[in-house]
Amino acid sequence: MGSSSSYSAIPGDQSELITGCDEDNHGLAKTKGKNWGIFICWLLGNGCLFGFNGMVTIEDYYVYLFPNYHPTRMITLVYQPFVLTTTALFAYHEAKINTRMRNLAGYMLFFLSSFGVIVLDVASSGRGGIAPFVGLCLIAAAFGVADGHVQGGMTGDLSLMCPEFIQSFFAGIAASGAITSALRFLTKAIFENSRDGLRKGAMMFSSIACFFELLCVILYAFVFPKLPIVKFYRTKAASEGSLTVTADLAAGGIKSQPENPLDEEDQAFAERLSNRQLLNQNMDYALDVFMIYVLTLSIFPGFLAEDTGTHSLGSWYALVLIATFNVSDLIGRYMPLIEQIKLTSRKWLLISVVARFLFVPAFYFTVKYCDEGWVIMLTSFLGLSNGHLTVCVITEAPRGYKGPEQNALGNMLVFFLLAGIFCGVVLDWMWLIGKGW
Repeated sequence: MGSSSSYSAIPGDQSELITGCDEDNHGLAKTKGKNWGIFICWLLGNGCLFGFNGMVTIEDYYVYLFPNYHPTRMITLVYQPFVLTTTALFAYHEAKINTRMRNLAGYMLFFLSSFGVIVLDVASSGRGGIAPFVGLCLIAAAFGVADGHVQGGMTGDLSLMCPEFIQSFFAGIAASGAITSALRFLTKAIFENSRDGLRKGAMMFSSIACFFELLCVILYAFVFPKLPIVKFYRTKAASEGSLTVTADLAAGGIKSQPENPLDEEDQAFAERLSNRQLLNQNMDYALDVFMIYVLTLSIFPGFLAEDTGTHSLGSWYALVLIATFNVSDLIGRYMPLIEQIKLTSRKWLLISVVARFLFVPAFYFTVKYCDEGWVIMLTSFLGLSNGHLTVCVITEAPRGYKGPEQNALGNMLVFFLLAGIFCGVVLDWMWLIGKGW
């Protein structure tokens, strides 16, 4: 009744004009800064794995320093329990976590860990041995903790915004692999014929990674929260009961609303599904991302780096395979932008994910009986399917939920994704059975 009386005080034409202006402002806020947001999400996705991918990409240097410790497999294996445990803790408590501080802490730790790689090498004078290797494993653990902060935090935060943001973020994660591979090719080629060239190339590469992580800290802290489209979606999430965006809104210059008692209608609107209910409704999506990464990490990077035999490409062969996967994965994450080939059916997503397990016998027999060209082609299909299916699942799952539920679901999906990576890394060691290790 009160609302109708207030409207009666406004002439009809003026009321329509005010309503039209509100709709225009609403539409402008929902789109203004979108392209910048997509680009920044891509850079932040890069930063999410740039440092750790750097450690994996300079595996030729670490294999040279630590030939008896299987550094490619060990670095990944040490990394995984820390990222999985950190993500699990944050996913359980996501509704109470300050997302801004969580993500900033993660990107700062990425920067410090990348810097630590350089410090360790300088302190050990580029020598091998058990002590530097233990130090390297500790840095890998720090990368894991940082990733546990950032990947779930950013995925949950972007899940309550437009789908293009989260697609761009995951494309950036894949791009970090492609960019690190390209940079590693460059640094390896520059220093290949110089004295101590392998070490110089690795350190130049680590310096670039360190600078990039610092850039991500600055972008997330000072640029991203001030974009109009970001403020619009975070304000919308806050109106739906989300408590995780308060600090982000303050960073964007929007003060949080004072807490007022809600009437029954508002309380019903602010209620959200529990994590258990969300998981029950989306168990197929959770299994999809789990199985995608169990399969991928049981082959990449360990098997591709160490178990593909000796070929005409020599020491470049492992780098070529890793680069092929990274570039294909990146392309695959942009394929869902083409609506005609984007998988949206939950049934066909699950069928496609299960069908990827045929890659295991395919790689086994291809490596055993075929030349390197066939292995490179198979690696490209592995990357394409990994990227395409990941983005399809991550962008489809949050549709239809409120902001707090989208944030919770994003965190849970990342937990299952990382759990799949951990299991895949463990299964990767099975390729060594019968090889005398």
